[in-house]
Amino acid sequence: MDHSQTQHTNRQYEEELRGLHAGLLKMGGLVERQIAEAVDSLVERDVDKARQIIARDAEVNRMDIENDERCIRLLALHQPAARDLRFITTGLKITTDLERIGDNAVNICERVLELSQQPQLKPYIDIPRMAEIAQSMVNDSLDAFVKDDTELAEKVIERDDEVDALNYQIYRELLSYMAEDPGTIARATQILFVSKYLERIADHATNIAEMVVYMVKGRTIRHMDRKTERP
Repeated sequence: MDHSQTQHTNRQYEEELRGLHAGLLKMGGLVERQIAEAVDSLVERDVDKARQIIARDAEVNRMDIENDERCIRLLALHQPAARDLRFITTGLKITTDLERIGDNAVNICERVLELSQQPQLKPYIDIPRMAEIAQSMVNDSLDAFVKDDTELAEKVIERDDEVDALNYQIYRELLSYMAEDPGTIARATQILFVSKYLERIADHATNIAEMVVYMVKGRTIRHMDRKTERP
């Protein structure tokens, strides 16, 4: 291969890496919007908004396929090594987590459609707070990805405990509603599902943050005790 062809190949490779980077951020921005609007639709009992979010999931799925194809093309055509290889394999995992976050936003909207047909059980206080933390975790995990910021990634991982605590608090509160009045069981169960979906969103944000640590440091911290994972 002559020198000009090598330059062309290198330039194309860099452009494809930037395309993957931009594609992941665009997808991340969309799923953040999906989370926020899904919870808004719950609080506002807005069935039309919930249906719009469900329909928009097709765009999330399209981005998932596009990002996967970018990763596979980069691996197949350029045989990257070291840091670039970690970036691309991280991209494959991040796009999967983002797609699942989008699925959980859709799941929330499906519960909104069911809850809207019944009187509201209670004011939503902890659910919006839980959603705010989960959404910020998604945002910060992607920010850490952009900036190669492992400190921010580790803060995201630590924040998962806040979401777990709120999920348990919501569970205990709704359990008391169901125990006192069996007529609330159906509605309380739907709200429990919403809480669980938000907890899963936070888990996926945590996965992304853990992959950022791997990408930057080449160190796998998944499935490790958080108290002992730092050297």
